[in-house]
Amino acid sequence: MNNKKEKKRQKLINKLIFFNVYKDDDKQLYELPLFKLESIYKEFQLQYHPHGEFSSIKFI
Repeated sequence: MNNKKEKKRQKLINKLIFFNVYKDDDKQLYELPLFKLESIYKEFQLQYHPHGEFSSIKFI
C-alpha cells in the first residue's frame, strides 16, 4: 500500500510541475505529504477549471 501512495504522490507532483507549481509555503513539492499535495491539486483545479465557476456546460 505504501507503494501505491508513493506512486500517487509522484503523479500529483508531476501534474503540479506541469502547471508550473513547484513550491508551497517555501517547501518543495517532494517534501509535502500526500494529503497536502491532494489539497493543492484540488485547489488548483477549482481555480483554473476551464468552465470557471461552473461545474459543467449546460445547454438551455
